[in-house]
Amino acid sequence: MPGENKPMIIENYQSVVSDIKHAAALSNRQATDISLVAVSKTFSADCIQPLLAHGHRIFGENRIQEVEEKWPYLRSLYSDIQLHLIGPLQSNKVRKAIQLVDVIETIDKPDLLDRLCRITQEEEKFPDIFIQVNIGEETQKAGCLPVKFSELVAMARSDYKGQLRGIMVIPPIDQEPAPYFAWARQLADDEGLASCSMGMSGDYKIAIAQGSNYVRVGSAIFGQRETQSHKVNDPIQHQ
Repeated sequence: MPGENKPMIIENYQSVVSDIKHAAALSNRQATDISLVAVSKTFSADCIQPLLAHGHRIFGENRIQEVEEKWPYLRSLYSDIQLHLIGPLQSNKVRKAIQLVDVIETIDKPDLLDRLCRITQEEEKFPDIFIQVNIGEETQKAGCLPVKFSELVAMARSDYKGQLRGIMVIPPIDQEPAPYFAWARQLADDEGLASCSMGMSGDYKIAIAQGSNYVRVGSAIFGQRETQSHKVNDPIQHQ
């Protein structure tokens, strides 16, 4: 199994929390305005439980199948877990996602949003959502184009009965992330949206300086994952 041993996971976690507080202070922000999403994809329940016992409650997963395998048991132990889906949501997994997660960060198409609106009403359960924007306009990445963001926001506000929290982005991996984070913050502000989900293990401090409210950190807490082959549209960078 990849990852660090349990004491090291807690040590890493405390270091990340400290860095978040420091980055917030440098930007004259309150650390309480920033939520840490611990990205636990590929890690077992045994790796996650030390963080739960330590008091952390917000986690992110890429795949609904993995959510199904790990989280019902963990929720039976800790009822106040908040689980974010941060990977692509396939149309045939929408119902499962509604049943299993609290926040969906990867709404990026009108037809996906339309299906979500319909099935949430059938299930009478309404996860909070983010609109994912392909901020670097990269062909291999999921997310709507920035020019389509306003359209999806308007549709969500009109048709979705749950809460639209904000925007989610992943900057291009080979470029300076700060301008992309700043652009995402501006897009959110222009639409009157409170929250930006941006920043991962390698750049979350930069994201905080540019106004991030949710940082998605995995490897800096749990350690490196095993190398795997991933589909082109699988956002392996969500960590």
